[in-house]
Amino acid sequence: METRRWHLIFGFTMLFILYGIVLLNIQVLSSEYKTMSEANIVDRQVEYPLRGMIYDRNGQLLASNAAVFDIMVTPKYFKLAEEDSAILAGMLDYTIEELRFNIKKARGYSWFKPSVLKKQISQIDYARIQDKIIRFKGISIQARTIRSYPHKSLANALGYVKEVSRSYLEKDTTKYYQSGDLIGISGIEKFYEKQLRGQRGVSYVMKNVKGVVKGPYADGKLDTIPRVGATLTSSIDLDLQKYGEDLMVNKKGAIVAIDPSTGEILAMISAPSYDPNELTGEGKRVSKNYSNLSRDKNKPLFNRSMQSRYPPGSTFKTVMAMIGLQRGVVDTTTTYFSCNKRLVGCHEHASPLNVRGSIVNSCNPWYYQEIRRLMDDEGKRYQTSDRLRETLDEWRDEVKGYGLGVKLGVDMPYEKGGLVPSSRLYDRIYKGGGWKISTIHSISIGQGEVLSMPIQLANLGAIIANRGHYYTPHIIKDVGGEGPLEQYKEKHTVNVKPEYVDHIARAMADVPRIGTARRAFSNDIVICGKTGTAQNPHGEDHSIFMGFAPLHNPKIAIAVYVENAGFGGTWAAPIASLMMEKYVNGEVKRGYLEKYVYSGDLIAKEEARKERERKLKELREKNKARYKEIQARKAKQDSVKVTTSDSE
Repeated sequence: METRRWHLIFGFTMLFILYGIVLLNIQVLSSEYKTMSEANIVDRQVEYPLRGMIYDRNGQLLASNAAVFDIMVTPKYFKLAEEDSAILAGMLDYTIEELRFNIKKARGYSWFKPSVLKKQISQIDYARIQDKIIRFKGISIQARTIRSYPHKSLANALGYVKEVSRSYLEKDTTKYYQSGDLIGISGIEKFYEKQLRGQRGVSYVMKNVKGVVKGPYADGKLDTIPRVGATLTSSIDLDLQKYGEDLMVNKKGAIVAIDPSTGEILAMISAPSYDPNELTGEGKRVSKNYSNLSRDKNKPLFNRSMQSRYPPGSTFKTVMAMIGLQRGVVDTTTTYFSCNKRLVGCHEHASPLNVRGSIVNSCNPWYYQEIRRLMDDEGKRYQTSDRLRETLDEWRDEVKGYGLGVKLGVDMPYEKGGLVPSSRLYDRIYKGGGWKISTIHSISIGQGEVLSMPIQLANLGAIIANRGHYYTPHIIKDVGGEGPLEQYKEKHTVNVKPEYVDHIARAMADVPRIGTARRAFSNDIVICGKTGTAQNPHGEDHSIFMGFAPLHNPKIAIAVYVENAGFGGTWAAPIASLMMEKYVNGEVKRGYLEKYVYSGDLIAKEEARKERERKLKELREKNKARYKEIQARKAKQDSVKVTTSDSE
């Protein structure tokens, strides 16, 4: 018995010693249990910063933040009588079933924590229900902000923000975003997402076992304050932007205007467009608006200014002329090629022509003959030679130096690079190398396989305005008071002598005066430009104009595309000249030209043309079917006659 007693004493002693060691470890030595204990009473709450503002170059607000309200429900305290269900559902624009589903979803998340019952109610709608909704127990209001656009302009360039998707969260290697965060989807909002989103703040609060907040943890010493997103100053001139959008009403196409001295984009218009506020916030309204815009056959969500690849048409002749002068295959004084319409069609003008005359009169045969010299064709027009491949690729590299066929690096997402054909492309198209200079010489007048975007042509205008250099076009001139991003301060020089570019610039000054763009002529400023007409297999040709103003110390370079509008001098040139006059002089005096442009409903005209073609096609099909029916009937009658004759 004595031995057992000592065994029990020893056993209990060891147990108490072990228990003491464990307690010492939990309370003093180990931080794990302290962390777990605090996790039960400390709640980490993320504080979202305000998204950065966006202004135009003159201080007009383009993008701001608007207050909205989330209706929250805490299931533990929420009690709803049957007769009140319809009232609450009506307030929240829910059906009874939708209301019950969201309440059930909140209960599945937590009985003690608030959950979103209705997202992003506007200030107007909240003011309407504010006095009524507070009588429902367990309902609370949480204020937040969404993007707001004070003007209906610049929708495609500004872009829009949206709640981050689950698929994006899965791919997000930075692990910055959380469910419910807003993120830029397109335009400036996407490209400058890191600058605009700011930096989250975090606060720690004490709570009890039921999740009720009791106050700040550690007197708020661990809290961090959210940092507001950077303010962006855009290079856009809002007044010029609105004016251009008005000129493009009832038309499809694009306008891009650039300050040649800096590369700053003054206006970026894609028509038709939409009100950017249609895609702000969440819910059924936004989903419905996005669906409608996506299905619109005129593609208002598509940014034509930097995503539509069009043939540059005769505006490309300026590049061809500068390359020819730089290579020495032509010069500024000699009269060269005649207007040989057997090579390609052209309008009536003097012949032969020098370089200046070829620009002013937009002579197609002139450039067909020039490209043969550039390609060192030597009369071998009926075979593909290694020399032809070599000279074509050399020519392609020179064209790319003018910012064509490459991405310029604009501070906008989804920019396309256009197309300048290479020998490899033609080898793929014409298998076995069955191409020759006579096959491809349409590229000399901006047709064939040459494709460009409006922003590239506007940049070409800036190159000529600057007599041979450019800055990468950009739409944000200042990020948080530190100027533009570094890559937009770099000067790019084209491989061409300034005197050659000046010769082309002076020739372009004569195009509105005595050439193909007489409707663009202005007595107040010297407008320099080049018209273009891009062939379109699906309808009327596209009308194009590229230019700058004034001739000396240029302030604006511009490109205008108007789809299905015909000759460049008919629509694109007048629109461009009005835009240049508006920006340079601050006002437009040619009211008659404004009236002409405003009156043009080219979308309706094109729709009417398509309808006529559709009806004509239907009529042809009916006539064809009728003819077959008559032929079948006649054949049947002849067969009956033969049978009758045989029986007789």
